[in-house]
Amino acid sequence: MKFRILVIETPNINTMKIKLLFFLFFITSNYFVAQTIEDAWVYFKDKPSESSFLATPITMLSQRAIDRRTRYNIPFDSKDVPVELSYINQIKNQNGITVFAKSKWLNALHIQGTQIDINNLLNLTFVASVNFADKSLNSGGKSILKNRFVEKKDKLDFATNFNYGNATNQIQMLKGDVLHQNNFTGEGMEIAIIDAGFPNVDTYAAFQRIRDNNQILGGYDFVNRNDNFYTGHYHGMAVLSTIAGYVDNQFVGTAPDAKFYLFISEDDSQESPLEESLWVEAAEKADSLGVDVINTSLGYTTFDKPNYNYSYSDMDGNTTFISRGAEIAFSRGMILVNAAGNEGSSSWHYISAPADAVSVLSIGAVDATGTIAGFSSYGPTSDDRVKPDVDAQGANVYIINSAGSIATSNGTSFASPIMTGVITCLWEAYPNKTNAEIIQMVKESGSLYANPTEQEGYGIPNFESVYNTLNIETLPNESNEASIYPNPIKDKVTIKFPKNTEEMEITILNLLGKNMVYKSVLKDKPTLDISYLPNGLYMMQLVYNNQVSTIKMLKN
Repeated sequence: MKFRILVIETPNINTMKIKLLFFLFFITSNYFVAQTIEDAWVYFKDKPSESSFLATPITMLSQRAIDRRTRYNIPFDSKDVPVELSYINQIKNQNGITVFAKSKWLNALHIQGTQIDINNLLNLTFVASVNFADKSLNSGGKSILKNRFVEKKDKLDFATNFNYGNATNQIQMLKGDVLHQNNFTGEGMEIAIIDAGFPNVDTYAAFQRIRDNNQILGGYDFVNRNDNFYTGHYHGMAVLSTIAGYVDNQFVGTAPDAKFYLFISEDDSQESPLEESLWVEAAEKADSLGVDVINTSLGYTTFDKPNYNYSYSDMDGNTTFISRGAEIAFSRGMILVNAAGNEGSSSWHYISAPADAVSVLSIGAVDATGTIAGFSSYGPTSDDRVKPDVDAQGANVYIINSAGSIATSNGTSFASPIMTGVITCLWEAYPNKTNAEIIQMVKESGSLYANPTEQEGYGIPNFESVYNTLNIETLPNESNEASIYPNPIKDKVTIKFPKNTEEMEITILNLLGKNMVYKSVLKDKPTLDISYLPNGLYMMQLVYNNQVSTIKMLKN
């Protein structure tokens, strides 16, 4: 407006100079705006080769992935089909366009180019739409920048204090030790960790056990497009340690016998929407390999270019590229566990993407006593769903740090993999349960399930109660032998009567079988309260139908 007033009120030679300078400034400014390199996604209308791929699923997925689909009755569909190669090549050949990532699930490419060059892609007959990371550039779009300060935080930043010890509390808090004691330690299960890097996993002693047992199946660096995944930021290594680390008598991860794929999608040197696309690529790779569980201790809200920043309204599970990809990953049969975020004390305050996705199990952080950590991000989602879902220890939690030593650290980054390991062990115990069934039972076991809060969600889950419930469901009804569950036992033990058995004499003796601590005949009360017994090993003698069965029982 100042320029316009100046032009009207100064009709002389200087006015003409000012007009010309203003005109040149206007043209130059618009030229540079038009030449700014933008991030965007281009979406395609179809997949011409769909029918041939669907006819031969092994060309898209590994046998393990196909077996998972069969087990859970998940049909193959167009999302499994690769992006049409001819479309990719045509986009690559367009002037000014660079392709950085692709997604078969969303049938899209992540590209960079000027606004003009990207919009010109709409002239191609196979292009359905383009979506700029800067929403103001989209048709009918608006800027998502708020009139408030958005704090930029390094989501990989966490302070480590050397303090040698063990990881007992972080496992026992979730009752994950009950699964371990019943020999469910992740064996036969596969976990993908998508993170920022895994340096020294190939050398540190804390990972020697998984190396010696060939539990690292492979990985990939999607940022640098190479097979060297033992590089990057040590955040991913620390995350892995809470699941797979092992130091004799000092440290045990929550799923020490699982197998792992290690994927790098996070570029520690910058914050860009491209990282979302690389994450989706990694998740697609995990699916194609037949991975069971994905852990991600990353989250996205702000970027190096403020125009790309998300607002709280975008945390609805449907807006961000990464959250939409995560939802599809769940539909393929995997369980996805994600850190809720460490913004509870910051100006952002809320969870990040993809923790906002409906089917992602988002994890908040508590301390060793079960008290919520102040840094743990708040929910709900912008569409008013409970998030985070559940909590695990993430304050003063034990990890393997960048020096390869046992240390304490803080962050939902570690609450998430601790939970991932325990969930993996539970699914190992009950592989016929679907991902949705496992997650729902974990939520329902939460200490706050009846009254969730904005920061704690459903609270701390109890995997012992989930395990016992599923144990009851899966016990055979026509067995000719007596059995007990759970074992180990905390307070109560249930005796499963064999078929055609109406009563049973129960005797509990100490481990040497000399001192009787309990004896009774049970008819209609097969559950015993043994909370009064000291912790230790006992022998339970069951007499029924002229038979005697002896079972070793652990009380803890």
